Formats: sequence, C-alpha cells, structure tokens
Amino acid sequence: MNEWFLIGGAVLSLVGMIFHGVVGGRVYMGNVNDSNMEALTKSLSLVSWHVFTIFLLVSALTLAYAAYDSNFTGAVLPIIGVNILGAGLFIALGLGSHSVLLKLPGAYLMGGTALLAWLGVQ
Repeated sequence: MNEWFLIGGAVLSLVGMIFHGVVGGRVYMGNVNDSNMEALTKSLSLVSWHVFTIFLLVSALTLAYAAYDSNFTGAVLPIIGVNILGAGLFIALGLGSHSVLLKLPGAYLMGGTALLAWLGVQ
C-alpha cells in the first residue's frame, strides 16, 4: 500500500468537493433558478448536484482514513469502482450527443481519483 497515492486521491476529491459544492453550485443553481423548469425539477436538480458533492466528500474521507489505517483499505475498492464508472459515464455521454461534458472536469476528477486510489492499494 502506498499511502501517498491515497492521500493524493483524498486531496483531489476534497478540492473537487469544495469547487463543485461552492463555485459550481452557485453557477449551476443560478442557471437552474433562472430557467423556466418546474419547482420540483429545480429542487431535484439541486439535490442531485449536492449528492455528487457529498460523494466527493465521502471519497476524500475514505481515502484519507485508508491512508492511515491499512486495515481499512477494503473500503477503497468501492471508491475506485464508482469513480471509474462515473468517469466512464462522463466520457460515454461526452462522446455521444453531450460533447460539452468532455469540457467539464468530472471525468478527469473521477478518473484521477480512481487512478490514485488504485495505485494506493497496490
């Protein structure tokens, strides 16, 4: 196990969480609130946005804890899996009819986190 890769993944997720939750949240919700979507759609959009922010925090905390307790490294495997799947989703949709997704940091953030976490448990 290489703790520095796990810490790197934790830092990447934490920085992503701060940027996504604060900066991205303001921009995204400004656009949503200015739209003509129904109130329920706006509310569900807000929840979806912040569920990903929470996911980034949980990833960061899990990777950081695993770096300091080698008995906890099994918890890193689901973090790797969900980040690979998330990055793959960004890429698949981006290569399809949603090319704007490839300009967003999501695939790179999730792919980088998965790679660092995987290197950390090797």
